[in-house]
Amino acid sequence: MSKPVIKWVGGKRQLINDIKRLLPKKYNRYFEPFIGGGALFFDLKHTNAFINDYNPELTNLYKILRDNPQELMSDLDKHINESEYYYELRVLDRDVKKFKKLTLVERASRFIYLNKSGFNGLYRVNSKGECNVPFGKQKNPRYYDAKNIMSCSELLKDTEITTGDFENIKEHIKEGDFVYFDPPYVPLSETSSFTGYTDKGFDEDMQLRLRELCDYIEELGAYFMLSNSDTPYVKELYEGYKFHIVEATRSINSKASGRGKIKEVIVTNY
Repeated sequence: MSKPVIKWVGGKRQLINDIKRLLPKKYNRYFEPFIGGGALFFDLKHTNAFINDYNPELTNLYKILRDNPQELMSDLDKHINESEYYYELRVLDRDVKKFKKLTLVERASRFIYLNKSGFNGLYRVNSKGECNVPFGKQKNPRYYDAKNIMSCSELLKDTEITTGDFENIKEHIKEGDFVYFDPPYVPLSETSSFTGYTDKGFDEDMQLRLRELCDYIEELGAYFMLSNSDTPYVKELYEGYKFHIVEATRSINSKASGRGKIKEVIVTNY
């Protein structure tokens, strides 16, 4: 069984069974334009899929995972779990010349290392697109599982991977295809927003464009499923479509009291 190779904020591992229960009974090509950690993608084991993300380091990782798995594992073996080494590697994206000297394999390896050795397995960038997660102090982080790396690589062989806006998928969708959207969520409050996956965040204009893309999918005769927070704004935005309430455990919070079960919505057009 293939599993995600990185930990991702908002990942859907814990909701896999809920999501699978709500999938269309039959569909053609699978699309996921906010791939993130890819929990659903790897669980469903789709061939001839189309995945996308705005984060170029993330999509580079998936391309290297697909095309150069052995080289990726060899480079991961070089890393050491020490604070000084971690910050030396993290700061590379502050220097364009140094960063450009890294091979694509080294960039993918760095991405996994920072994800596994950073605080709480968190990946976040600032407004300049620079990783700013502190060292996590894990005793023995495991950077990869060889069997899983090869399994994921095989699964990705027939997968198209693009980098950029979620609308990259639009021209490729055909009748009968299925799209799963897992965008940065609408915040539950002014202090709970987390849009640090990229340097652009995800504002209201993007939420509105996403709704328009869902309408396009509906008109095309394809299927979509969208995960988001259970808020009045989301329910108003997707009025006319079907809503399913699920519960997820929130773990990204500086205070333990702010963690726990939280309601989310899954929106579908079928």
